[in-house]
Amino acid sequence: MNHKPTLSDIHYYPIKSCAGTAVTSARLDALGLIHDRRWMVVKPDGTFLTQRKLPHMALIRPRVLAQGLRLEAPDMPAIRVPASSKQSPTLKVTVWKSICETADAGDAVARWLSDFLGTECRLVGIGERFKRRVNPDFALDNDSVGFADGYPLLLTNNASLKDLNDRLSGPLPMDRFRPNLVLSGALAFAEDGWRRIKIGALEFHLVKPCARCVVTTVDQATGQQGEEPLITLAGYRRAADGGVLFGQNLIHVQKQGQIHVGDPVEVLA
Repeated sequence: MNHKPTLSDIHYYPIKSCAGTAVTSARLDALGLIHDRRWMVVKPDGTFLTQRKLPHMALIRPRVLAQGLRLEAPDMPAIRVPASSKQSPTLKVTVWKSICETADAGDAVARWLSDFLGTECRLVGIGERFKRRVNPDFALDNDSVGFADGYPLLLTNNASLKDLNDRLSGPLPMDRFRPNLVLSGALAFAEDGWRRIKIGALEFHLVKPCARCVVTTVDQATGQQGEEPLITLAGYRRAADGGVLFGQNLIHVQKQGQIHVGDPVEVLA
């Protein structure tokens, strides 16, 4: 059977660990998809917060505006967040092993987020002085990343999800894995054997399988946490180091360009 993969879905997540946005096309810059994880919720000391500890972050719905964001959440008034500027106060934050200088979004949205999440926190954005490098063990050439866990892009495969869902008592949607790019038309887990692909006119390197965490157990529509799919995945997708794998981390070769739903996906290596 001749499998010809295509790009079936594109998602970006304006705020790390909050709700995503599906689009039919997207532009890329040095950090990945434009608008993807350019904002992040942090504790007052700059430690980042995610659905790992606060699963109801999934219910915060950011919408990108021409200048800044609009945030909505259940039982909360909507709030507008201005874009970062040279006048924004700076805050040093920690994302895993990276320490980055960011632009603080101000007290109003900090109060809004603290009220909704039930813990004191602030919102920061990528400012002019932000720098964060991809792990040099996997980077192609001094590659940069925003507030994503480690890599500019995450790719998943609809056939791989079907393989997983066939093993579960009830199917789960792809949003559990919070991908940027979803492909159709390939065999289940074919992506494990790929090293370089082309989507439309742009080339991407698959640099590392994605080890999954408890965020996959959070229902993205309700913010409620369960046990699956990690238990089932661990039964047949466990790596030698103990990680449970689903999806592939990507680095884009061209640091600008555009991709579209329906673009062909060509396996180069």
